Amino acid sequence: MSQSTEKVATNPNLKKHIGGCHCGAVRFEVTIDTTAGSMCNCSICAKTAQLGGSVKPDAFKLLSGAENLSSYEWGSKIGRRMFCKHCGVHCFGPGHLKEMGGDFVSINFRCIDDFDPLEAKVAYWDGRHNNWQAGQRSTPWPMKSETA
Repeated sequence: MSQSTEKVATNPNLKKHIGGCHCGAVRFEVTIDTTAGSMCNCSICAKTAQLGGSVKPDAFKLLSGAENLSSYEWGSKIGRRMFCKHCGVHCFGPGHLKEMGGDFVSINFRCIDDFDPLEAKVAYWDGRHNNWQAGQRSTPWPMKSETA
């Protein structure tokens, strides 16, 4: 079994993955279930078309490239986007949100080397309306007219 797909005992879909930015200057390791992908409609996720998930900080390890990272933080300061200074790719982002269990690291699944988007069962977060307490939905968020 390869290092990037080492299985973790409890959940057969929970695996250790290796990933990084486009140019290779940033590399990380994360233990996560990539089949349970999520999308958020907040302003940054919508603009970058991120498909990802979140883990507790102890499930994430930056392997190399800390000196190649820059960050972007906005709005309510829930999380920061960490991206490579050279190629501009957003790989992950640390944050804190009570509704998500406190500290987390969001992972851009598209930066995981062996990620297949066709295997992800996408769930949705309604970040645009700051509706975190509603949790994930199996269908896309309500349109603006549905929330009025």
